[in-house]
Amino acid sequence: MAVLNPSQIEEALRGLPGWRLESGALVCDCTFADFVQAFAFVTQLALLAEKEGHHPDLDLRYNRVRVALVSHDAGGVTERDADMARAIQKLPQTAATTTARA
Repeated sequence: MAVLNPSQIEEALRGLPGWRLESGALVCDCTFADFVQAFAFVTQLALLAEKEGHHPDLDLRYNRVRVALVSHDAGGVTERDADMARAIQKLPQTAATTTARA
């Protein structure tokens, strides 16, 4: 799968509120009420990742989850990463908890 160029990544990010390009990956930060809700989100995300066969890098810290998507085998962000980000956005807990950072 081909790595997306900068304009293609910008286009993908326009449809992904709260996501950004950081260190060569599509990244979002989600904040939850507590650890249990954050862990429940990670569990939903793990099941989705297994179904899609595409596994994000995750960082869980109490009530915050950082999700990073990059196709390591392709050497950068691909359409597969953008598709996975869109699928993550559809998880019930994601839309209300995704926080944008500058």
